[in-house]
Amino acid sequence: MDLTVIILIATLVILAEVSFLCIRSFTKPRQKSGKRKVYIDSSALMDGRILNVAETGFIGDDLIIPRSVIREMQLLADGKDSSKRSIARRGLDNVNALERVIYCNVEILQDALDRTPVDERLIALAKENHGTICTNDFNLNKVASAEGIDVLNINDLAIALQNEYQPGQKMKLKITAKGANPGQGVGHLKDGTMVIVDNGSRKVGQEINVEIVRFIQTSSGRMLFAKRK
Repeated sequence: MDLTVIILIATLVILAEVSFLCIRSFTKPRQKSGKRKVYIDSSALMDGRILNVAETGFIGDDLIIPRSVIREMQLLADGKDSSKRSIARRGLDNVNALERVIYCNVEILQDALDRTPVDERLIALAKENHGTICTNDFNLNKVASAEGIDVLNINDLAIALQNEYQPGQKMKLKITAKGANPGQGVGHLKDGTMVIVDNGSRKVGQEINVEIVRFIQTSSGRMLFAKRK
């Protein structure tokens, strides 16, 4: 085969591969990158638990507080209702505290201060910027969800983290070892949580009925204390 023909064929093959890669790069769905934009409303700020969560480092998103939300709390803080004044002032304090949290970026958005209801403004901002709304307001939660906007609700988070086992609850537990103190037996729940059982040391290797008495929650985990039934 003539050298010129070989070179021509090779060139055509290379061009075909390059064309394929270019087409695939244009047709391949774009992957979402970067942090979420989370727009926080006044109910979440006045509740205050958003600050507690942010301080633990669990929130790595960009937290955005529109100026209209701050004005809403300022009007309440200057109002005649003493209970609302106190809660609104706490919300304003939480804004300042959030700005000092090192784990997340907090932005005060200079949006227009017009007659647009704050909830409508939040929904519009979230839709326009593909963002998420953080709120404890039931109605805003429902409307935003109906508009296809993701919602972060601190109440939902609290329910998810609620302790599954409460004092007074009864269950079966296998005692697997003796405890550190005389008479104590030790068992474990399915998630690995340690249960200390009074008068359980003689039941090692057996499954017994116990009643939860109390629990301790620490940064390293939780521990339950129970008694035999």
